[in-house]
Amino acid sequence: MTLRVSDLAVARGGVPILEGVSFALDVGQALVLRGPNGSGKTTLLRSVAGLQPALAGTISAPPDSIAYAAHADGIKGTLSVRENLEFWAAIYGKAGIEPALEQMNLRALADRAAQNLSAGQKRRLGLARLLVSGRPVWVLDEPTVSLDAESVALFGEVVRTHLGHGGCALVATHIDLGLPEADIFDLAPFKARLPDLGAGGFDEAFL
Repeated sequence: MTLRVSDLAVARGGVPILEGVSFALDVGQALVLRGPNGSGKTTLLRSVAGLQPALAGTISAPPDSIAYAAHADGIKGTLSVRENLEFWAAIYGKAGIEPALEQMNLRALADRAAQNLSAGQKRRLGLARLLVSGRPVWVLDEPTVSLDAESVALFGEVVRTHLGHGGCALVATHIDLGLPEADIFDLAPFKARLPDLGAGGFDEAFL
């Protein structure tokens, strides 16, 4: 199993928001998280990626196997597209950025400073970091923000290729990425039960 989450509980601002979350991802599998804004999707993904501790439960994955892409693009504006990818390739210890330039349609922009890219182009560059990471487990939080329909389709194809090459993906998105093999994981049943504060508890929360 590439990624296994067992009986996980997570909190935001010290307040439990999800509990009892369990799922597993194997080679070639994608899992799409669903739930309204504030349901805990980002908090869960950050915990899976190792960016914040969980309240309870376990997350099992091979060492250095997870690549995380969140709302921030993670790029340096003064560096060119090529230089940004070369930086991340060096961080991950991987060589060769040409496939990433090609797959994310960035080749014509390779020598342009990242600060001069449009919002959608910056997003494509940020997502191209996944391709130079060499990591099999992609944890993606609303990856298509700022992307037009053509770029959404492009990224969907990138994810399908990743799955076909033995990777897996955990994705929070409201957009159809064209992944017929993806399973849907609804977070609603895992909403944490808050303690009964009793009479006056509501007012006390604001003291």
